[in-house]
Amino acid sequence: MPHLHDIIYLLPEIILLLGALSLLMIGAFMRGEKIAPLAGGGGVKTTMKDEATIAVAANRKNWLLAGGAMLVIALALMASLPQTVPDGNEILSGMLRIDRFGHAVKIFILIGTGFSLLVGWRWLMRAKAAMFELPVLMLFAVIGMTQMVAANNLIVLFLGLELQNLALYVLASSQRESRRSSEAGLKYFVLGALSSGLLLYGMSLLYGFTGALNYDAIANNIATQNGGVMPYGILIGMIFIITGIGFKISAVPFHMWTPDVYEGAPTPITNFFAVVPKLAGFAVIMRLLVEVFGEFHVEAGQILVVLSMASMVVGSLAAINQRSIKRLMAYSAISHVGYGLIGLAGNNADAYAATLVYLGIYVPMTLGTFGCILAMTRGGKPLDELSDLAGLAKYHPWLAAALAVFMFSMAGIPPLAGFFAKFYIFRSAIDNNLIALAVVGVLSSVVSAYYYCRIIKLIYFDPPQAKGALDPLPREVAWVIGLTAMVILWFVLWPNGYIDWVRHAATDLWKGSE
Repeated sequence: MPHLHDIIYLLPEIILLLGALSLLMIGAFMRGEKIAPLAGGGGVKTTMKDEATIAVAANRKNWLLAGGAMLVIALALMASLPQTVPDGNEILSGMLRIDRFGHAVKIFILIGTGFSLLVGWRWLMRAKAAMFELPVLMLFAVIGMTQMVAANNLIVLFLGLELQNLALYVLASSQRESRRSSEAGLKYFVLGALSSGLLLYGMSLLYGFTGALNYDAIANNIATQNGGVMPYGILIGMIFIITGIGFKISAVPFHMWTPDVYEGAPTPITNFFAVVPKLAGFAVIMRLLVEVFGEFHVEAGQILVVLSMASMVVGSLAAINQRSIKRLMAYSAISHVGYGLIGLAGNNADAYAATLVYLGIYVPMTLGTFGCILAMTRGGKPLDELSDLAGLAKYHPWLAAALAVFMFSMAGIPPLAGFFAKFYIFRSAIDNNLIALAVVGVLSSVVSAYYYCRIIKLIYFDPPQAKGALDPLPREVAWVIGLTAMVILWFVLWPNGYIDWVRHAATDLWKGSE
């Protein structure tokens, strides 16, 4: 029976679960599109009046479900912010760990999900989409992610991971009328199932060699058995687990699904994919490296250095020749994963704090960029080619200015927030004597500056295409773009409060493993 303090710490997850189940029931039983089949059973026949009624009902349902999902996220965030989090407190018989590290990442996840829902509001409102399940699936995915972040047991970790994955499989292929979306969902399902199998096999090796499932019990067993000589079975298990999580965060060479899923999925879903699952994946691997594989810090560091270098180089070089905006952002996200892994290779609290700083800045940069992409429609059709950006500043100067801020920030141009993110990451590499990794990171950042600046060149210096101006900017998308752009611009004025917060979170993670 859970204690009262367990329920208090789990209040955000309880709100998410009850909200998701309630919205699912509302969506299932609310009156929507009902069409009588033909007498011969050979199809569906509707009149213009029927279609108008169906559109109104579907739009009402979508409005209620999308708005309800955002309300649930807001309530969960309100329940999370005032919590006073203890240092490494275990709840539910040690199945979950409540600490400031997990608390910080959960707040990032909730904020990222809330903004993803807000920026996709207009798309979710379209009667043509008529898929009330999408915001509900996002809530279930977030529940799985929060459990992954707080997991102190391999079974809880795997259950949270699969809850996330099952929802993401459907989200990736949610645009049923699009062949590319269906292909993206299939690729993500096949590779996601493969990565889950690798992860589960690594967990089985850990359990087989240690006889334990809780993180602290596994770590104690590793530290004390065989006179300090580590069995190769546990080392192989760690490699499989890192490989499985590498798929989830799109680290090279486990990135094959990323460009196709980013391009094929609807842009609001791509926005969600680009931000929230990566936060959860990084949090899981950080907790495992500290609390379970602390004795393997040298071996784990070598693996992470290779993954980081490969992700930065492949992501930066592959993005150069892309013509699709979403595919370019996919390879850009892969390179950003490489930058984030630099801090994990450092293997100390300050290096982990640098990764948290980077992830926290990556969230508004990516949300704002995809908000700009989602805003670029002409005649109701989304624009996906880089050439469509030509002359954007001539007929939409504010959108062009915001997109330029995001591109300069991703390139690491001072004094924007992206510069500080890369500064702390590269400094952590130098402080931990990872000079080669820092050099590769700087060179990859220079390469990536080329395609970011090419976007700015298209926006400001190329003549506009003679196809007319963009559709009016939706109000909620403008809010997201404006707020994230202000965060990027104002970070230089107030960096210490955020940096101190994530440093305390990283320190708490390391204290909990001692």
